[in-house]
Amino acid sequence: MTPPSPARRAIPTRRRVRALVRGLAPAFLALATLAFASACANHALSDIDRRIDKLVVKRSDHLGGNAASPQVTQQSPEKFTHDGVSNERPDSVNPAFDRLRYERAPRISVEERLARLDAYSLVPQGGRTITLQDAWRIAQTTGREYLNAEEEYILSAIRLLIERHLWGPRFFNDTSVNLDASPTAIGGGSYESTLNIINNLRATQRLPYGGQVEAQWVVRATEQLRSVVTEEYTQSSQFILSGDLPLLRGAGMVARESLIQAERNLVYAARNFESFRRTFLVDIAINYFNLVLQQNGIENAVARLESVRRLEEQVAALVEAGRRAAFDLNNVRQDVLDSQDTLTSQREAYILSLDRFKIRLGIPVEENIALAPPDIDLAGPDTTPDQAAALAIVYRLDWQNRVDQLADARRGVANARNDLLPDFDVSGNIAFNTDSADDVGGLSFQGNETDFSLSALFSLPLDREIERLNLRSAIISYQQNKRSLEQFRDNIILDARQAVREVDRAFFSLDLQEETIRINELRLEELVIKADEVDPQTRLDAEDALLRSRNQRDSAIRDIREAILRYLETTGQLRVAPDGIFQPLPGMMLGEAINRPQQPDPGLPPATVDPIQTPPAAPLPPVQEPAPAP
Repeated sequence: MTPPSPARRAIPTRRRVRALVRGLAPAFLALATLAFASACANHALSDIDRRIDKLVVKRSDHLGGNAASPQVTQQSPEKFTHDGVSNERPDSVNPAFDRLRYERAPRISVEERLARLDAYSLVPQGGRTITLQDAWRIAQTTGREYLNAEEEYILSAIRLLIERHLWGPRFFNDTSVNLDASPTAIGGGSYESTLNIINNLRATQRLPYGGQVEAQWVVRATEQLRSVVTEEYTQSSQFILSGDLPLLRGAGMVARESLIQAERNLVYAARNFESFRRTFLVDIAINYFNLVLQQNGIENAVARLESVRRLEEQVAALVEAGRRAAFDLNNVRQDVLDSQDTLTSQREAYILSLDRFKIRLGIPVEENIALAPPDIDLAGPDTTPDQAAALAIVYRLDWQNRVDQLADARRGVANARNDLLPDFDVSGNIAFNTDSADDVGGLSFQGNETDFSLSALFSLPLDREIERLNLRSAIISYQQNKRSLEQFRDNIILDARQAVREVDRAFFSLDLQEETIRINELRLEELVIKADEVDPQTRLDAEDALLRSRNQRDSAIRDIREAILRYLETTGQLRVAPDGIFQPLPGMMLGEAINRPQQPDPGLPPATVDPIQTPPAAPLPPVQEPAPAP
């Protein structure tokens, strides 16, 4: 066996251990620092939450229009463990039929059942009264739809932060330990053992237009634990700088596609969230208006029931006096029963609708609430269908998203074209090494031990069939997006024009129904005066006509409120305050009678500043393709 080199010398065990620790100390120090930082990051999400909150606030502020930003959840991950959720066969509750019991209700009278039904519709003492503004605030606080929309926005911000992290400097540390033992002789019981420890601390950074650079610090330590010759320890360090750079395929803006799309997606998410807030406000308001309409319908039905009951008493007296036939009384009694049944059905429908409204607001179904009359009386807009369409094309956030997404599709075609280019990549690295003649190199890098390399790879585009197919697919996708955008634009114009007409129709319907109520009330008043001369069926028909006109009047009031809010939403002019309530625009006169929208409010000064001029009524231009990049 060859004797050991004079340059190498045996190190006593203590000195060897000290040298091992001293040689690996820098690497272990860096490893401990990174491990501590990683542990802090894993167990404390406060920094992550602050970064997410800062990002969404910045994007919402960039959106303008007093757009709101969601609140990042502060829920701690510590309670999310495997305890109680790792059962492979969770229990089910599904008893057999003979273990169930059905309790039969006792027979009760009609009056008792009616009293029970009436009790369902009563608001117990202690129930709170909710206004429309309260409903908006509650919906933004506990509404599940709203919370889901907030979290979708936050998830988009998280995806962007992940992508930004991939494009920032990234640090890694890998430590490998290898123990190797081999017999020193055939059939012998003696082994030669070697302990190898390698620590690789590296940092990587993507380049803006393709490729990446990397810096590595590699520390190697080898300890001969047991040798037939001697026990030895060696340690060396290496600092490596490397990089690769594409020059054709994969170079340029195509390399930044993932980051570009993530940044744009967060803008889309901000717009979608604000659009959702506006639509959600209108939907909650419509639910509220419908419930109030049901309340009014119940009140109208109660008034009619009381009226026909008085008619029943009058006809009963006339029948007893022999001045009316008995079938007239039976007709009236039948109408009373039908009216009572209709009223009961209306009350049940209202209770069901109110419970569904609680669920939408995130209120427990068991909680007792009552709704106050809505205090939102809006003036009708002074506009034309063409002007409304022009406003919608300018202000609608979903339209802006679709336009920008068409630009995404166009960029996708450009990226697909880049895939047809040949591959031409250059790469290189330079390694600074410690002195190879030293057993323990430490951190003493030697210039004469430096290694470097430079390489280039050029690949002819001989097989680009899949890439050409992908390019054609990208072009088709762009054309589909363009047609979809044109159709979306036409639907926006259709909705905006229809919204203006619906406002006028609702006001017209209200005027007609108020006149109809006046006529029916006069007609019914005359029939009451001439009760002895009028057929009871004629009186019942008049009661029905008055009930219908009152219900239609209430529906028209509901339609006006809904139509004005829908007009604002459809044209992109609806604004929602950060607390979730409706923000009236300058010129919207609140507190007026809803059926007199065109009269100025004497308590308000005339408007002197028009922040946004209404576009003139002119044909809208077709969808234009975005201009090619220079």
